[in-house]
Amino acid sequence: MLQIRDLIWGLLFAGCAAAIQVQITPTQGEISVGESKFFLCEVVGDAKDIDWYTPSGEKILPNRPDIFVSRNDETTSTLTIYHANVDSAGIYKCVARNGDKEAQATVQVKIFQKITFQSAPSPQEFNEGDDADIVCDVVSSPPPAIIWKHKGSRIQVAKDVRFKIMANGHLHIRGIKKIDEGMYNCEARIMARGEIDFKMIEVVVNVLPTIRARLSEVNATADSDRHALLACDADGFPEPSVTWAHNNVVLETGNKYSLSDDGSELLIKSVKKVDEGDYTCIARNKAGEKAEEVSLNVFVKPRITYLNNQTASEFDEQVTLTCEASGDPTPTISWSFQNRVFTEGEQSLDRNIMVRTHARVSSLTLKNVLFTYAGQYLCTASNSIGQDIKQLYLEVRYAPKILGPVTVYTWEGNAANISCEVEAYPGASVVWFRDGLQLPSANNTNMKIYKTPTISYLEITPDSQNDFGSYNCTATNVMGSESKEFILIQAEVPSSPEIEQVEPFSSTAVVKFEEPDSMGGVPIIKYRVEWRLPGQAWTGKEHYATDDMTAITIVGLKPETTYEVKMSAVNGKGEGESSLPSTFKTEPVREPSAPILEVKVQERGNTLKVNWIKQDDGGSPIKHYLVRYKAKHVSDWKPEIRIPHNSEYVMLSGLDWNTEYEVHVVAENQQGKSEPGVIAFRTATDPTTIPDAVDGGSGLGTGAIVGILIVVFFLLLLGVDVTCYFLNKCGLLMCIAVNFCGKAGPGAKSTDMEEGQAAFTKDDSKEPIVEVRTEEEQTPNQGGGPTEPNETTPLTEPDGKAVKDDSTKGETEVKNATAEVKTVPNEAPQTNGNESKA
Repeated sequence: MLQIRDLIWGLLFAGCAAAIQVQITPTQGEISVGESKFFLCEVVGDAKDIDWYTPSGEKILPNRPDIFVSRNDETTSTLTIYHANVDSAGIYKCVARNGDKEAQATVQVKIFQKITFQSAPSPQEFNEGDDADIVCDVVSSPPPAIIWKHKGSRIQVAKDVRFKIMANGHLHIRGIKKIDEGMYNCEARIMARGEIDFKMIEVVVNVLPTIRARLSEVNATADSDRHALLACDADGFPEPSVTWAHNNVVLETGNKYSLSDDGSELLIKSVKKVDEGDYTCIARNKAGEKAEEVSLNVFVKPRITYLNNQTASEFDEQVTLTCEASGDPTPTISWSFQNRVFTEGEQSLDRNIMVRTHARVSSLTLKNVLFTYAGQYLCTASNSIGQDIKQLYLEVRYAPKILGPVTVYTWEGNAANISCEVEAYPGASVVWFRDGLQLPSANNTNMKIYKTPTISYLEITPDSQNDFGSYNCTATNVMGSESKEFILIQAEVPSSPEIEQVEPFSSTAVVKFEEPDSMGGVPIIKYRVEWRLPGQAWTGKEHYATDDMTAITIVGLKPETTYEVKMSAVNGKGEGESSLPSTFKTEPVREPSAPILEVKVQERGNTLKVNWIKQDDGGSPIKHYLVRYKAKHVSDWKPEIRIPHNSEYVMLSGLDWNTEYEVHVVAENQQGKSEPGVIAFRTATDPTTIPDAVDGGSGLGTGAIVGILIVVFFLLLLGVDVTCYFLNKCGLLMCIAVNFCGKAGPGAKSTDMEEGQAAFTKDDSKEPIVEVRTEEEQTPNQGGGPTEPNETTPLTEPDGKAVKDDSTKGETEVKNATAEVKTVPNEAPQTNGNESKA
């Protein structure tokens, strides 16, 4: 009875004892050949021994070089596979024991060969016209599919019979051409695991040299110091080497011959008659060689043997220049001076220039010598072999000649320079006089003299009226002297401009005028415009003068009001008299003038900024601007946008690529709407468009592409759902864990979520993004015109309140001074509850 009771208690004790559990992390593994990976065996419960076994069932002992096992602690052991090879594949087993208790777990290790390029040399060279075999040896498990690309496009062997992809993956090109040269992409793909790798291979096409003699016949001189140059130009790839031969003997650089660095030029030193004959230019490269013959004819080149400089004085009766030359055949001698050429028997119309030639001597005779005859003369001796050119200088001595304007304007206290420019040979000394006294003197502290080689400057800062008047400049050299009187004149203020017409508008007026008849001797700096109500004080504004300035715009006027306007001009001396007042009356309050528009393309080609320049407001503040636009090829306008009065531009985003658009901007005040400011523009071409995408093709069918996109989309959703499950305790996995497994998500709280409210709206309209920006500052108008004068200050300050017209459909009002309104394609712009949609 006692034994049965003990047995029962023993069974109960064994049933209550904790069982051993084993888990391997990761549960399976894929390893590329040559890579390393470890696996962790975790034991739940007491385990005395934890052992690993190979796929063959052999226990793995510690310190193996390829497979290493280590016991981390009482419950874990690590298996590490180093530099895996195909023999490392199989099912590994982790066994935990404690007495007669045992538990185990397995992990399947798969070994695969990654894409490896065994032989894909770069560059690979071929001769033009040969059949090329571009080597690209790739190994992997399973074997990869090979795709070849050139210049970014896949090679279509069906379209060009010269191309063929061999069974070993090599690319065969029949009769390779120079245009086939470049970078080729050998791309290997393993569809089963989505692995892809590529190798860029440079293909070089060597081209047989072509050779061309620069001159097939070269004439050389026989003078002892003369050389002959024979040259040929060779093309090919790679760059060919060039050698020369004469009478079947290869020529090398030495005392007689000299070769250029690239061999294209052969210099024959100290040419003699015996050097005459045929010379062979030979070009060689990897593709072969070509040769060309050059003939050398040895003659005597012309040489100028006598040419001397000459000196003459102005007004001499004549001077003769002589040039003598030798050569065979007898050279022809000609003369040139500046842009004129004189040959035998030619003379000028006034018969002052004559050329005479006798045998090998030519003379150029210049009669009635003038100082303009001075300069460089060229003597050219030419024959059928070549020419010789030498120069001589004819010096003509002449008395000084003074140039420059004789009148200079300035005013008291303003420095002015009187310039005395002197031409003379030899050079002249320059002296300034005033009333017979040389300047500067002790009594003329307000005068200074500055000199350059050809100009003398007298700087005068007038202190009084006495400093104005005549100043004498005298230049002297050995040939004589010359004097010239310069006059310093007191500048005056300009005369008054003449107002031709005043074009009034509601709050502005354009004043058209003619510049003053007299500038006072110095330029106009600015114009002053003054206006007033009859009998009241004048209000004025100055405008800096610009070239061809003929109109000025007055702003800030009251509608239906009579004004007087007058103008004056200002120069350095001061302000001139005002013109006679002109009377005009501004127009009644009316609708504004149309804004002037301009378009600026933004960084993204389908986003544009439309700016407008405010014109005359019609005597009433601008309430807002109304913007609408559309593509020109459609009839329907996009919803009209209402923008605050101080807006200056609108951003149009998300427009269709490569499409012409038309934009209308209307200004509205209390009296009504202006005519629309109109502008048209075309958006840029979509930068993401790939030309010839269909023709190039990737080789994948539509179904395969759709399938790949579906798989990618599914994996993306799965990744997002897992992230939501672990981070936000929500998602599809969270739903499954709670509803089917009865478990809360990791870290989930037991408290219920508070209730909340959310509102979502959706609109199926397909409006592009519209971004509206406004700025507080207003841009002043520039210039003026008869229909749209610019305005800097409005007549009436805006009240700052947005005006809304509930009866107008298709308008969206932007109330903030700086705002953005965006609508995404397939979504209409959200509007306020009290506004209607277009």
